[in-house]
Amino acid sequence: MRICIVSDSHDRSDPLVAAILEAQSAGAQAVIHCGDLIGVNTLRASLKLDIPIHAVHGNNVGDVAALYRMMAKANGLFTYHGEEAVLELGGRRIFVTHMPHHGQAFACTGDYDLVCHGHSHTAHVDKQKHVKDGECWLVNPGSVAGIDAPGVKAIPTWILGDLSTMNFEIRTLPEAK
Repeated sequence: MRICIVSDSHDRSDPLVAAILEAQSAGAQAVIHCGDLIGVNTLRASLKLDIPIHAVHGNNVGDVAALYRMMAKANGLFTYHGEEAVLELGGRRIFVTHMPHHGQAFACTGDYDLVCHGHSHTAHVDKQKHVKDGECWLVNPGSVAGIDAPGVKAIPTWILGDLSTMNFEIRTLPEAK
């Protein structure tokens, strides 16, 4: 199963839609949003793409009540998990959070195959050793909106993941004008 992993869209719908469309064309069957989605307007166009979206909030929470109302009306296409999510997709256990230190801590438990986080606006794909003498994938898709990370040029990024091979590829979008 292929998935689209995004984060830090910060109320910017167009790059979120562009990443999801690219991921769908590569065979993605679900979207994980690692927080700082902010508002329901960010999701309206994405929900029309007919792909399940799982989201957590970040430190820029936005209107939580509106997100829950949208979820209730989305016919299963949008699940808003609150602060953290535990998912099973493609036979893999996945933990989703916004904060990097939470992500690293949960990757160390050995309870998950994949931990996704956001917040830093800098994309990375790494393996984290865990307490059960193995490794967990720890990924951050950066900012799909292309918002600057401290000391880093703004480039809109997202991750295409393949859960059957556990391959995670950082992808970029054309920069907004």
